[in-house]
Amino acid sequence: MSAIPGQTEVATLGGGCFWCLEAVYDELKGVISVESGYMGGKNPNPTYEQVCNGNTGHAEVVQITFDPAVVPFEEILSVFFVIHDPTTLNRQGNDSGTQYRSAIFYHTPSQKAAADDVIARLGGARLWREPIVTEVTPASVFYIAEDYHQEYFVRNPGAGYCSFVVAPKVAKFRKQFLSRLKKSA
Repeated sequence: MSAIPGQTEVATLGGGCFWCLEAVYDELKGVISVESGYMGGKNPNPTYEQVCNGNTGHAEVVQITFDPAVVPFEEILSVFFVIHDPTTLNRQGNDSGTQYRSAIFYHTPSQKAAADDVIARLGGARLWREPIVTEVTPASVFYIAEDYHQEYFVRNPGAGYCSFVVAPKVAKFRKQFLSRLKKSA
């Protein structure tokens, strides 16, 4: 089934700190918007502080609105598996806790099927020393993160975390997906 130009889909991904994922997906051709937030937990309207304490069950996520006629969901996933380590349970680099888990929150049965297929193919290719631990689970309520988290990398490029963690992921993405960058990136 091919995508209809102009129709949009939503993808929700958790792969460590949402600042990293947002900075990358903001530059991908076909992505209309990216919002940082929280999903997969038990508390309604969680705050960053509550999520960071690791007791709410939420993951830091990005919710991506995209045009599947320009960037198919499978390509969204290809980028996802390049920019984070899907083999570390509840950890990305120095960030640890369930809020930093690798997760694909699917919105449709076809997204679930695509996620399962990509994970099976990548696992079979043995690209990593350890097995992929990315959870594939139905999307639940998305809670947008506080305003100061939105476009964090763009607004704070010189901040320590941005310089040492976010910027290298953005550079890796740009190098691997050069032909897929938005013209303004």
